Amino acid sequence: MGVRVRYAPSPTGALHLGGARTALFNYAFAKKHGGTFVMRFEDTDQARHTEDGIASQCDGLRWLGISWDESVDTPDAPYGPYRQMERLPLYAEAIAQCIASGHAYYCYCTEEERAREREAQEARGCMPKYAGPCRDASQEDIQKWQSAQRKPVVRWRVPQDKTFDMHDLIRGTVQWHSADIGDWVIARADGVPTYNFAVVVDDIAMRISHVIRGEEHISNTPRQLMVYEALHATPPQFAHLPLILNDQRKKMSKRDASIVQFIDQYRALGYTPEALINILALLGWAPDTDQELFSLDAFVSSFSIDRIHKNGAVFDPAKLDWMNNHYMRTLPLDVTTERIAPLVAHLVRIGDADEGTTLPVVRTRAWLRACVDLHVEPMRCGAELAQWMRPLLPGVVQMSDDAREAIREGRDVIGACAEALRHVHTWQASDIAQALKNINTSKKGKQLFVPIRAAVTGTIHGRDLARTIALIGRETVLERLHAAHTAHEFSMKHTDQ
Repeated sequence: MGVRVRYAPSPTGALHLGGARTALFNYAFAKKHGGTFVMRFEDTDQARHTEDGIASQCDGLRWLGISWDESVDTPDAPYGPYRQMERLPLYAEAIAQCIASGHAYYCYCTEEERAREREAQEARGCMPKYAGPCRDASQEDIQKWQSAQRKPVVRWRVPQDKTFDMHDLIRGTVQWHSADIGDWVIARADGVPTYNFAVVVDDIAMRISHVIRGEEHISNTPRQLMVYEALHATPPQFAHLPLILNDQRKKMSKRDASIVQFIDQYRALGYTPEALINILALLGWAPDTDQELFSLDAFVSSFSIDRIHKNGAVFDPAKLDWMNNHYMRTLPLDVTTERIAPLVAHLVRIGDADEGTTLPVVRTRAWLRACVDLHVEPMRCGAELAQWMRPLLPGVVQMSDDAREAIREGRDVIGACAEALRHVHTWQASDIAQALKNINTSKKGKQLFVPIRAAVTGTIHGRDLARTIALIGRETVLERLHAAHTAHEFSMKHTDQ
């Protein structure tokens, strides 16, 4: 059988950057080798499991352009089901097999007994691990615990004085000694298997050839190797991806609110899937050239595991912003406009107003397209347009202190501009630009244009002034120029008194 890889998230939350990177690398490896990409869900932690978690994983990967060959939405796929809670009979059979072969046993210790055991080990300076009485319990003790209605878990009988080896495709040979591993739980009292057992049963049943996953899973590997051996199965080839680090070069924590970490958040902010794919591709992998911009297809064509490095990969939000700006500028303008439209829907309705709409402002698709075209060059993400377009809509603009000062100093310019624009017959940028040039004033450059911009937008900085004025509209522009001119005049008269 050829290459078969899997992305197996726990559906306890939204799709995270780390999960998306793992899915991307598995997808690229499968496509590069003509293999199969499987997505299954490890949902045995029912206390934290949410259906929204599954939807977030699927929707997020689909938005990024990452597709799968087998999952919960492929009912005819040969190795399903693809949710662990629907595979419990398979685990029960494997657990019974391991108990019968002596690789596992029932443990009747209570939580209180385990807590006392851990405290005693820590007091002696030892690493806490199970060393309780159940491993070699007598039949008499077992009957006593059963009579007391104790519900057992199932533990793995870790072999004594044994070394476990793994050849990692990224890190080379990694070794563990059994003396450092206590007998671990493979099934809880309710019969539901734990991660390290279920994942092996699934990987065997689904014929997974390569396991490409995060570095944090390295410590799980020796336990999983024990299960492969007991079930007489050949382990897959492992490749553990480097940690994703923040700008302080520390492991990125999902609880760190200082950085956006979830794919649906980036989507809501108006980042492009192309930019997210690009930044994820470079988190731990590097091409053999200086190329930094990759489409998904180009990344798949260039991908190889031997180009993945071991050291942590620093996530750089500024680099993501640069990439996103590149894609917004180079994608067809209609595509960028279509993607940004939902992000400004709370401000303006595009097209005909629906009956009963609460949005009084209606603009055409062509207006929004021109708005995006005007602002796309400096735009880091689509959501910025919602902030920048507020002065382009009817209503009173919020004035910055610099704008108020410019208006006070440019009263004559504002009045002259209003007069010039009143006579513009066709309200388009070229005619407006000509009218601005023909304003009857001796002031030029910033002394001319800054007061006008301040009056119509409330700020002294912005994009091309003529195009901005054209987007605001004749009536609103003339109202604002008049308000700025007369408010200044009143202020001067009040001061003279």
